Amino acid sequence: MPVGLLGRKVGMTQVYGDDGEIIPVTVIQAGPCSVLQLRTLGCDGYEGVQLGFEDKPRRLASRSERGHVAVLNGVRQRQRVAAGVELVAKAGCEPPCFVREFRTDGEEHGLGVGQAVDVGVFADASHVDVIGTSKGRGFAGVMKRHNFAGQRATHGVKRVHRHGGSIGMSADPARVIKGMKMPGRYGGARATSRKLRVVRVDLENNVIVVRGGVAGPNGGLLVLRHTK
Repeated sequence: MPVGLLGRKVGMTQVYGDDGEIIPVTVIQAGPCSVLQLRTLGCDGYEGVQLGFEDKPRRLASRSERGHVAVLNGVRQRQRVAAGVELVAKAGCEPPCFVREFRTDGEEHGLGVGQAVDVGVFADASHVDVIGTSKGRGFAGVMKRHNFAGQRATHGVKRVHRHGGSIGMSADPARVIKGMKMPGRYGGARATSRKLRVVRVDLENNVIVVRGGVAGPNGGLLVLRHTK
């Protein structure tokens, strides 16, 4: 099944392998996810499956978000029914707080709107890709952002110990080269950890354990997909 899964990072720990080796792992609460929409080539120009993870509190959900997943029986909707227009299938669930799509161009997935997808989609997978948002560190200097060594803390270096130093040449080419490593915003960006080995899959608790670390803090939202 080409469809991935949405989840939340629980945290890191270590487990013992079959040979007694200690394996550093990340525990991920993956699913269950509801199928919200099926994208079709004729209607949307591409084929895909839209999944939602975790219910959003009703007081925080807008009417448009509720109408995306359930029939609200509004005035316009009643008019369309009276005119004989076929309504779009709804999942019949609460508005989710995390929604993502997976492209399935030309691939069979066998899913329907409203169906639940659990961690069983990775039961036979050996490796997965995990996409998350890295921890935001704000505006950082070159030592923290790029692992610069900094300047010497000796005579002749005056209050510039953590500065980056020279950034360009003289009269030729008389400019700063594009891509120069400099201070700036660090973290808070989409990051993909590719080809992480699946250590365990707990179907009963919808938990998947992968080797290594993934981007984001504990409790951060993640996207899991089959690795290429």
